[in-house]
Amino acid sequence: MATRSPDLSAKNPDWWRQAVVYQVYPRSFADADGDGVGDLRGAAGRLDHLAALGVDALWLSPFYPSELADGGYDIADHRDVDPRLGTLDDFDALVAEAHRLGLKVVVDIVPNHTSRLHPWFQEALRSGPGSAARDRYVFRPGTGEHGELPPTDWQSVFGGSAWRRTGDGDWYLHLFAPEQPDLNWANDEVRADFRTTLRFWAERGVDGFRVDVAHGLAKDLAEPLRNTGDIGATGEESLLRVAPGSHPYWDREEVHAIYRDWRTVLDGYSPPRTAVAEAWVPGARRAAYARPDELGQAFNFEYLEAAWDADELRELITASLSGARAAGACATWVLSNHDVVRHASRLLLPPGTDAEAWLLSDGRTPALDTAAGLRRARAATLLMLALPGSAYLYQGEELGLPEVADLPAEALRDPVWEQTGHTRKGRDGCRVPLPWTATGPSYGFGPGPAWLPQPPAFASYAVETQTGADGSTLELYRAVLRLRRKLLEGETLTWSAGSAADVLDFARTPGWRCVTNLGDAPVPLPRAEVLLASGPLGGSGDLPPDTTVWLG
Repeated sequence: MATRSPDLSAKNPDWWRQAVVYQVYPRSFADADGDGVGDLRGAAGRLDHLAALGVDALWLSPFYPSELADGGYDIADHRDVDPRLGTLDDFDALVAEAHRLGLKVVVDIVPNHTSRLHPWFQEALRSGPGSAARDRYVFRPGTGEHGELPPTDWQSVFGGSAWRRTGDGDWYLHLFAPEQPDLNWANDEVRADFRTTLRFWAERGVDGFRVDVAHGLAKDLAEPLRNTGDIGATGEESLLRVAPGSHPYWDREEVHAIYRDWRTVLDGYSPPRTAVAEAWVPGARRAAYARPDELGQAFNFEYLEAAWDADELRELITASLSGARAAGACATWVLSNHDVVRHASRLLLPPGTDAEAWLLSDGRTPALDTAAGLRRARAATLLMLALPGSAYLYQGEELGLPEVADLPAEALRDPVWEQTGHTRKGRDGCRVPLPWTATGPSYGFGPGPAWLPQPPAFASYAVETQTGADGSTLELYRAVLRLRRKLLEGETLTWSAGSAADVLDFARTPGWRCVTNLGDAPVPLPRAEVLLASGPLGGSGDLPPDTTVWLG
C-alpha cells in the first residue's frame, strides 16, 4: 500500500502556503483504457506514486469535453468530463482516492474563453449580430469598406489576428486559437455561470483552482476599440509600454473585481477553497492577484524564466518574497509546466538562446549534454524546494525527463505549429506521455502506443527503473520532499554574508541552510552536517559546480 501523505489542512487550513503541488497533465499521465490517451482512471490508479513521492496536492490540468484545439484548454462544457477521459463518476473516484491518500486536489478553471463547440457559442452563431447570445462573447463588425477587415490589430498569442470572421460578416475575438472564442466578462450571465462552475467542483470535493489566463478576462470594449499599435500585441513586454492596468486586454484593473467576487464563493466552504493565478504580468502587478481577498496565490513566472545566474536569482528571490509578504500572500516557485521547455533541458541552453529556434532544430543547435542538464536541474530543484512558500512540480520532472525536442512534424498536435506557419514548434515536447516501466509499447503509460511518440531513452527514466536505485532522480525527489516536510517552518530566509559571487547561500528556520554553486569551479563547502545533496560531493571538502546542498 502506498505511503499516505499527511493531510496538512488537518493542522492548518492555510496548508497551501508551503505545499508542494504536482501537476498532472491527464492526457499524458496514465492510460487505463488503451486508446493511447491518458484518462482519469489511469490517473487514479497512479496516485500512489504521488503519495510515495511526498507531495501535498495534485493539480489536474483540463479534463473537460474538448475538441483538443489547444490541448484541452478549449472547453465545451466547464462542468463535465471529456468522454475520452472518463465520466463524472471517474472524477469522483479520483478525488476520493486522492483524499484517502492525504492528497489535495486542484483543478484548472478556464474563464477567458470557451470552445467554439460550447452551446453558448453555437447559439451565438445561430442568433446573429446584435443578439443577447452574442453579448456573452466579444463580437464586432469589421472595418474596411465592406467590413472585410478585422475590428482591430489585436494579435493572437498563438500567432496571427485575434479576430475570426463569421458567415454573417461579424467578427469574434479569440486571443488564443480560433476555436477558443473569448467570453465577455462585462456580461452578468457569464459571471453568474462561473460562480456556478466554482461551486459545482467545490461541492464535488475539489480543494482549489488554478485560474488559466487570469490576467485576460477584463477587456476595454468601449467603442471605438483601441488598436495596440506599437504597444505590442502579446507578452509581458507589451504591458511595460503602457500605464499599469491600461492595456486594452491584458491585466486591466477591472479584473480584480471578478476575483474579489470569486473569493466570496471560495470562502463559503470550510476550509476555504484555494486558488492560484496564471498571470503573465510583471512582478509588481502579480501580487495583486495573490491578495487574500482575491485568489491568494499567483505563479511566479519570473523565477521559471530566470537564467542560471546567482545574482539574477538572488535579486528575484528577494523581490518575490518581499512582494508576496506585502500582499499578505506566500511566494510560489515553479521550474517546469505544460507550456515550457522542461528545465532539465532549458537550464542548459546558453544565455540568449532562442528556445523556439532550438526546438525547430530538433534540439541540435545547440546540442545539449543530457547528463549536465540533469545535474543542473537537480541542483535547481533542491534550491527551489528550500525556498519559503509553495512549490509546483510538473509531472515527469521527478524522473529527470528532458524535453523531447526532436518530435517529427507529422506528430505535432500543438495549434501553435499550424497557426505560426510552422515557425514555432509548440509545446508537445514537454507533453510526451510518462514512462512507468522500462518495456512495453508505451513504457507502461498504457497497454498500447501513446498519442505522442516516446523516445527509446525513456526506458532509462522510467519509474520502474529508478525506484530503489541509489542516486536516481526519483529517489532524490522522494528524499528531499521527506526532509522538507520535517524541516519546514516559517516563511522567511536569511542570506548568508560573504558567500562567493556564483553561490546562493541562505539560512532557514530552525537552523538549516541551503547552498548552491552556480559557477564553473568548485567552492569551499561550509563546515556543517550534510543533510542532502543534489549530486556527488567527492572527498575534497568542496561544493562542485551545478550542485545544491542542504546543511544542518
